[in-house]
Amino acid sequence: MELVLATKNKDKIREMRHILRGLPVKLFSVKDYPNMPEVVEDGKTLRENAIKKAATIARFTGKWALADDTGLEVAALDGAPGIYAARFAGPGCQYIDNNNKILRLMAKLSRSKRGAKFKCVIALADPKGKAKTVLGVIKGYIGTEMKGRNGFGYDPVFVVPAYGKTFAQLGAGIKNTISHRAIALEKMKKVIIRKLP
Repeated sequence: MELVLATKNKDKIREMRHILRGLPVKLFSVKDYPNMPEVVEDGKTLRENAIKKAATIARFTGKWALADDTGLEVAALDGAPGIYAARFAGPGCQYIDNNNKILRLMAKLSRSKRGAKFKCVIALADPKGKAKTVLGVIKGYIGTEMKGRNGFGYDPVFVVPAYGKTFAQLGAGIKNTISHRAIALEKMKKVIIRKLP
């Protein structure tokens, strides 16, 4: 099977390649399709956005496509940033801007009120755009400062209770076996294997 990773996010591509290694598929990414269309993520849910990305890229390339949409839900912020996780601090923001904003909004909250969960929806679309989705979730809490040098996005502030460390402190070796994205991709691996010729 030839499979296109339907994202322009280099950090996600690296992580997805790592988790999907060992599958008998040939992976392609944006560097193989420099004219890959920009997909407007205007869905109301992670699932809608993931399906739209996978289906659009599958139809564009004529190959199976795999897309991810991820959200961070913080209980004290009424579920925000949710589907707007990547642009929480505004248009054109960087990872550090989003982290600084979430830390600022939660600065006065106690540990018991800092609960959060990462959700990841992975969509697999066939060349005609018909898609199947899976969900991965991990619960944790938002720390009081950024810690760690690994990962991307909210990894420096999202603490995994079982380890007492942020994803950024744990590093790829552990993160890529326990994260929301890892959980979703492990589910999707089984779907892909069933569809292999």
